[in-house]
Amino acid sequence: MADDTTEEQQDGEEGGGAGGKRKLLIIIAAVVVVIIAGGVGWWLLSGDDEPPAAAPQSSETATAAEVPAGPAPNEGDALYVGMPRPFVFNVPGDARDRLVQIKVQLLVRGAENEELAKKHIPLIEGTLHQVFSSSTADALQTAEGKAKVQELGLAEVRKVLQETIGKPVVEKVLFTGFVLQ
Repeated sequence: MADDTTEEQQDGEEGGGAGGKRKLLIIIAAVVVVIIAGGVGWWLLSGDDEPPAAAPQSSETATAAEVPAGPAPNEGDALYVGMPRPFVFNVPGDARDRLVQIKVQLLVRGAENEELAKKHIPLIEGTLHQVFSSSTADALQTAEGKAKVQELGLAEVRKVLQETIGKPVVEKVLFTGFVLQ
């Protein structure tokens, strides 16, 4: 009888060992698949940064190719200044007040105007908040209403900046996020 229990224990241990080996093989196989998939993904996404070999060029086209492509940045380049926080406010609606969240960026031209806009962000935020919160939920539900609020915001910001620093600075007020609840 003692021999029977010993054989059963040994069989159980071997069975548990086989199950443990099976789990280990599954884990190793999963790790290998993940590594291979990651390698293939990296290879596909990394791409080749070198341009394809071109046919020999004449001397005229060779000098044109040496000139850097694209214009150099100048004062007329469009730059975007993001407002650091979204505007969150309540507006009256027909049945109830609605909560609105608007993310805004400003289109300015040139580095000087970008710096001026960044310097006067509190003034711009205050002006836009007054304009946005004076609208109604009904107006903000339509595309025309949103465009009208954008135009009014732009006009007010330009007016305030003209009075403060002597130039309008901002070319456009852009809504990059808009939520009406």
